[in-house]
Amino acid sequence: MTLLAETLKKIKPLDASSMALARTRQDNLTKPTGALGRLEDLSIQLAGILGKERPQVTRKAVIVMAADHGVAAEGTSAYPQEVTVQMLANIAEGGAAIDVLSRQFGVKVIAVDIGVNGDTSAFKNVTHKKVALGTRSMSKGPAMTSEETLKAVETGIELVNAEFKKGLDIVGTGEMGIGNTTASAAICAVMTGKTVAEVTGRGTGVDDKGLKHKIEIIEKAIALNKPQAANALDVLAKVGGLEIAGLAGVMLGAAANRIPVMVDGYISGAAALIAAGICPQSKDFMIAGHVSVEPGHKYCLNHLGLQPLVNLNMRLGEGTGGVIGMSLCESACRILNEMTTFAEAGVSNKE
Repeated sequence: MTLLAETLKKIKPLDASSMALARTRQDNLTKPTGALGRLEDLSIQLAGILGKERPQVTRKAVIVMAADHGVAAEGTSAYPQEVTVQMLANIAEGGAAIDVLSRQFGVKVIAVDIGVNGDTSAFKNVTHKKVALGTRSMSKGPAMTSEETLKAVETGIELVNAEFKKGLDIVGTGEMGIGNTTASAAICAVMTGKTVAEVTGRGTGVDDKGLKHKIEIIEKAIALNKPQAANALDVLAKVGGLEIAGLAGVMLGAAANRIPVMVDGYISGAAALIAAGICPQSKDFMIAGHVSVEPGHKYCLNHLGLQPLVNLNMRLGEGTGGVIGMSLCESACRILNEMTTFAEAGVSNKE
């Protein structure tokens, strides 16, 4: 049995008993019922995921997958492909936005080379899990082989399993890779049924001409490869990316280990579509940190039934929106655990 198959067997429904107990406590805290809105709902979901009436998410990590896309050679990005290597080095050295926010909120950053088209072997603070030197151009054929796709997904599972053994309460998804909004738009269009034009944005900042070209390339790739929406691994192999595959694995591994997974922006949203396509139950373990400016992201979240915690007009990736979402998860748990009930405080409750 493959690691993926073993992982899928472990994914179970949320713990209804823990959720009911958390709801009861929320309703008896010293506040009007429902006064803290999404923070209350979030604490109850976390109770169900973690199987604890009083959940805690103090041990936090974000897994940042880096990979390149062959389709970038078709001129779909405003930045050259070598930026992936350079930015991975920056993340590893602690100078990227994800590093700054992670330091602020006490989140461990795990930077992973899962498919960078370059030599990163000398980079310190990088986990080296390279499956291939990037993908092939999906406009000329499948982006990955089925073997590469499975290996990348299982790499994500392995990373989560390893962190879980060390102690992990919540995990975030992040990525870095020139060309990855192109792959994400292709996945989004296939999995949600929206048109390519509806789900394709400017990514790194292409102009109007560049956006039109990007849409044409994605349409060509879908027409050529004919990815089947009912088979998420088929979609992933034909028009996806190595980091998207790895993040889908992170999400499935998190669900199997009963860990909440904080979904970041558009690329993470595309990975979530794949994970949910492989195992619909995994959606229950997902929390959307934010909604990206990239137009396709809202369609990803709508399709998954996920409501973003914040909208800050962000489109950076790296896991930045997810880490901000983690701080809200911790706040939700602290409210549930540390706030007193009416009985404990000796405050008169409503009759």
